[in-house]
Amino acid sequence: MVAPRSPGLETALQLLAILQRIPRRRFTTSAHLLEQLQAAGFELTRRSLQRHLDVLIRQFPIECDTRGRPYGYRWAEGALGFNLPLLSPPEALLLQLAKNELADLLPSRTLLTLAPLFGSAQQQLAATTSPDAERRWLKKTQRVPESLPLIAPRLAPGIFETVSEALYEERTLRLVYRNAKGKRQKAEVWPLGLVPQGPRLYLVCRFSGFDNERIISLVRISHAGLGDPFKYPADFNLARYVDEGHFGIRRGSRIRVCFRIDKTIGQHLAESPLAADQQIFDEGERLLVIATMIETELLHRWLRGWGPALTDLVIERTEAVS
Repeated sequence: MVAPRSPGLETALQLLAILQRIPRRRFTTSAHLLEQLQAAGFELTRRSLQRHLDVLIRQFPIECDTRGRPYGYRWAEGALGFNLPLLSPPEALLLQLAKNELADLLPSRTLLTLAPLFGSAQQQLAATTSPDAERRWLKKTQRVPESLPLIAPRLAPGIFETVSEALYEERTLRLVYRNAKGKRQKAEVWPLGLVPQGPRLYLVCRFSGFDNERIISLVRISHAGLGDPFKYPADFNLARYVDEGHFGIRRGSRIRVCFRIDKTIGQHLAESPLAADQQIFDEGERLLVIATMIETELLHRWLRGWGPALTDLVIERTEAVS
């Protein structure tokens, strides 16, 4: 038989449950909180919940929107919220590394939303028994780009948030954007996928009334609004779409590539093949490489980029890609 909780313990558990259910970005009402708490098994009245909220507002950085009834509650911007020190040093280190990777990828508003989580990780690292070792690790890793690094473009405010919300909820998007020729366009699209390529973010979508996929760079979108729910197409697979070469600016053919390359420069191809069927032959100072790939502008740029170190290039088209 489980012993009954004392009144003090019950109140403490209720306060913890309320703190856990107060959102960061949007306001919630006491009625919604009460519904959640009662569904979780807490015996609370509207009046007792309001007393708890009044106490919590005085003790924690919680905003109360009193401009209309019912009042709204949320954590203040930049507040750490309610966090228990449950992150281990490796978990906190992982979050710090993730922050370094995301900084040039996501809009500043999104990073601001994640700031409390990153702040909690930083505090945990500072409190670890070997902070010097943890801090040094962050300086022991560095990503080196394989192409000329570009500065991430600035997205219009709210574009990433709206696009990702529509993608998550499978709702259409009403867009105002610039096409490749710089002409302003309006369209309603079905969002199918979000793909980062270097510092840029791309939306894979279908225009309403069409069954083929298109790619729109998020930096070219000036306005995005949520539309109606749609049924995500069962015949679409984002991984397959990317593998088909669309983000390499596909030319539409499968090709067999054969070339020779200086061994000192091309040795990495033995470790990171161009394709699953790649063959590589050691000819002394040079390597003979043969692989079947989808023809893209990205491939041609890569081949040209080696200059005189790559010779005897032969390209044979084997089949068209639908």
